Amino acid sequence: MSLVSNKWMSAVVGGCVASASLVGAAQAQTLAMALASEPTAADPHYHKMTTNDSFSAHIYDSLVGRTANMELTPSLAASWKNLDDLTWEFKLRKDVKFSNGEPFTSQDVLFTICRTLNNETNVSQSYMDTTKLLTDVQTPDAYTVIVKTAEPVPLIPAEFARNLPIIWSGIVKHDKLHFAPKEGCGFKGQWPTVSDFNSGKMAIGTGPFTLKSYIKGTGITLERNDKYWGPKPHWQTVKMVSVPNAGPRLTGLMSGDYDLIENPAARDLARIKDDKKLAFVATPSTRLVFFQPDIGRDKSPLIKTADGKNPLQDLRVRKAINMAIDRKAIVQRLMDGMATPAYQYMPDGMFGGLPKAAEIKFDPEGAKKLLAEAGYPNGFEMTLSSTNDRYMNDAQIAQAVAQYLTRIGIKTQVDAMTASIYFPKRAKREYSFGMGGWPSENGEASGLFQLWVASTDSPKGLGTSNYGGFSNAEFDKVYIPAAKTVDPAKRKQMLQQATQIALDNVPLIPLHFESSIWAFKKGLSYEGRRDQYTLATSVKPAK
Repeated sequence: MSLVSNKWMSAVVGGCVASASLVGAAQAQTLAMALASEPTAADPHYHKMTTNDSFSAHIYDSLVGRTANMELTPSLAASWKNLDDLTWEFKLRKDVKFSNGEPFTSQDVLFTICRTLNNETNVSQSYMDTTKLLTDVQTPDAYTVIVKTAEPVPLIPAEFARNLPIIWSGIVKHDKLHFAPKEGCGFKGQWPTVSDFNSGKMAIGTGPFTLKSYIKGTGITLERNDKYWGPKPHWQTVKMVSVPNAGPRLTGLMSGDYDLIENPAARDLARIKDDKKLAFVATPSTRLVFFQPDIGRDKSPLIKTADGKNPLQDLRVRKAINMAIDRKAIVQRLMDGMATPAYQYMPDGMFGGLPKAAEIKFDPEGAKKLLAEAGYPNGFEMTLSSTNDRYMNDAQIAQAVAQYLTRIGIKTQVDAMTASIYFPKRAKREYSFGMGGWPSENGEASGLFQLWVASTDSPKGLGTSNYGGFSNAEFDKVYIPAAKTVDPAKRKQMLQQATQIALDNVPLIPLHFESSIWAFKKGLSYEGRRDQYTLATSVKPAK
């Protein structure tokens, strides 16, 4: 999206002028934020992506909340517990009203679940991944919700935290609802569409703000929800605008057009540090950037060897590649320190990851020895495939990794392309060694393992992103039961075991965890978040 219109810019600038005295000012203030990308809809169940979820979190709450460190916390549900391995009970808050003054009850939860399952305007079945696992939803009273699943789903609370923004059941007229998705849950009319939410007509939530306007290609305006059940936000008005390029975002911050921007370029941090009017915060995210080797095929399309075989099938070759990459140098020189070297698939200490992973030491001589042991003393030729517009400095990272591999004898060419071209080709397995990135949205190792490491079994949702064809019976034997283990202590132990098996077999080459950066005016503070959400409620006057 291009920069905002003059009319909207005037409003932003006016708001910024009005908010010039930030410390100790009254709450009737305007906050102007520049985003790196535009939310694609005001519909909270339209398209599952970080930008959309971050935006909708201003207007809608979920049953379960998440702290900045992605720990689960009560939200619309005051508490929850599993009655058995297939049944979860949520006790709702009794002091919550929607922005229109209507009380929040269990009927709103049932209506929301049913809407996600009857949402014809959604993209890629967004927000159905969790609700389609439900076999029954009961509302025995106004403040109790009981959900059942066919198989144990230990992450139901975490999935509800990220996949179920609650909407008001009264946005359409209906008779008494009951859980029967194929029959519309008892509702016979037209379910709300994305345009109904974009217009603001049906954008009624329990969140800290209300939607005043959503104008695609121009900007978003929010107003403080004075009926909000939680801590009142500092800001009366919030204005959001998409500025895709990092340079103009920083220029707008430095000139006073914006109070806060997300994702300034790492190379610009020195300018921010030197500017006495600005500050920034960098927070490690769970987004792992990695390479995926083609393991499952005897012949790989973009590899040339003297024997015609696929060397990536040999564990010694994958270990050699792992050892050949200087992760610390990439983080310091290419990421300007705005990343953390990855020696496992989750940040140290997160649920299911190792408390502290052993460092994958940079050892090119050791890598050459392993290649020779595998029968490739003179290496081989390979094309590295990557995006050039998806991850921070992705094209430069690809070139650096190619140079490291070439030094140990793997003559590596780089084919970097836009994400729109790259991802469909990757899905068809046209690559031998492709770049990937994945955040752990559920806060534990199971999310990445399910999609990227488990042996492919599409009907069961396993290995659907396992384009490298990795398959390890020992890993599956540990991971698959772990994913269905409700007891947290047992699941954690099993996931840690699965993590170690994966590290020993190198299905993915981990590089680093991206850091998320926010820059803002001096006089403000911002609590950075691992989930990469940009929230107006996290912007406060500095103490």
